Amino acid sequence: MNRQTYSTRAGGGGRSYSAASAIVPSGGRAGFSSMSVARSGGGGGGTGGLGLGGGQGGGGGFGFGGVGGMGGFGGGLGGGRNPAGFSGGPHGVGTIQEVTVNQSLLAPLNLEIDPDIHQVRKDEKEQIKTLNNKFASFIDKVRFLEQQNKVLETKWTLLQDQGQKTNSGKNNLDPLFEAYINNLKRQLANLLNERGRMDGELKNMQDLVEDFKNKYEEEINRRTAAENEFVVLKKDVDAAYMSKVELEAKVDALTDELSFLRALYDAELAQLSAQVSDTAVILSMDNNRDLDLSSIIAEVKAQYEDIANRSRAEAEAWYQTKFEELQATAGKHGDDLRNTKGEIAELNRLIQRIRSEIENTRNQCATLQTAIGDSEERGELALKDARAKMIDLEDALQKAKADMARQLREYQELMNVKLALDIEIATYRKLLEGEESRWGQNPCCRFAPTSSWSPCPSPSFCSNIPFICPPPQAERRGTQPHQLL
Repeated sequence: MNRQTYSTRAGGGGRSYSAASAIVPSGGRAGFSSMSVARSGGGGGGTGGLGLGGGQGGGGGFGFGGVGGMGGFGGGLGGGRNPAGFSGGPHGVGTIQEVTVNQSLLAPLNLEIDPDIHQVRKDEKEQIKTLNNKFASFIDKVRFLEQQNKVLETKWTLLQDQGQKTNSGKNNLDPLFEAYINNLKRQLANLLNERGRMDGELKNMQDLVEDFKNKYEEEINRRTAAENEFVVLKKDVDAAYMSKVELEAKVDALTDELSFLRALYDAELAQLSAQVSDTAVILSMDNNRDLDLSSIIAEVKAQYEDIANRSRAEAEAWYQTKFEELQATAGKHGDDLRNTKGEIAELNRLIQRIRSEIENTRNQCATLQTAIGDSEERGELALKDARAKMIDLEDALQKAKADMARQLREYQELMNVKLALDIEIATYRKLLEGEESRWGQNPCCRFAPTSSWSPCPSPSFCSNIPFICPPPQAERRGTQPHQLL
């Protein structure tokens, strides 16, 4: 048996080769195994093995680890089987935390209320105010024009009176006044038309406001009716529940009473049966035929009356005890009923509080919508950032794959060198086997598969080969074999 070790170290990495060969008797089986440590640059290392055998195939494997992550590469070479595999681990780059967005903020609250109803009502009120102001200004304008018309009519009357006095002046002023009057009439007609149109619009708006007011009142009435119906149904449910509890209590009481009576009657029957079975019948023959049947019947009757009285007393005592227990149970149920009423009152207060919270929630609707918009913007920014990080990770993954392929090629080159060395070692082993077969049946420094020690027949022979034999004292003591150099 021999073992050899070869080691070199340079720069930041290192290479190591090891080999061991076993020499067995000429029975026909030999094995060889080797282990090597791949170059380690600071990230990871690997182990490998190659097996060759004559009669039985060896097994081997080698491992590889990259700098940027963890990986494994395994393979085997042998006569019997040849497994091989490759596995890779997660990359060493720091993981990016997943960008998450709370989707519940993106969904509007379902409050079953039109969010624009307040704005619509406000717009309606503003329109009504505007129309009222226009109508008031229109009425003022009409009154002003009527006053001007009266003034003009007065002037016209005065001018006519003056025209009657001066016929020459009349012929000159009539066309002017007629033109002025026609202009005023046209303005009055336009104002009357505008007044009619504004009256129609005002009527339409009043009808629309009245319609909305009727709808609002109708909805309020529906809500009130629904609340009243809910209260009535709640009362009916409470009454039904109380009646159910009372009926269940009555059923339990009747069931207990029935069980008690049944147990009582069963006990009486059992007692009577026991007495009848325990009664011994003694027959005596009296030739005088003098039997006192009346006394016997009286005695039996007295016994049965005694038994009946005892049973009645026991039944009354048990019934009294059961009645007291039922009274205690009824008191407890009364306490439960009062507690239930208190809980109902507490629930009503809770309902009022929840309604106030609902109103507060409605007031927060606008704030939530603003928050939803902000959340959408932040979500888009987070998505863009996540995509950029994903691109960076893909680039890092490609670089790691390229580095891994390069290191794999270097590892294959090292394995080729190792294979050549293993072949050379196998050649030396065969030469040594030939020398051992030539020197005899007990070779020097043999390693059995169980690491047993073979004595050296000739220390002078061991000095000519690259092995170390133990001293004679170690051979006599049966010490373990030496370690490889």
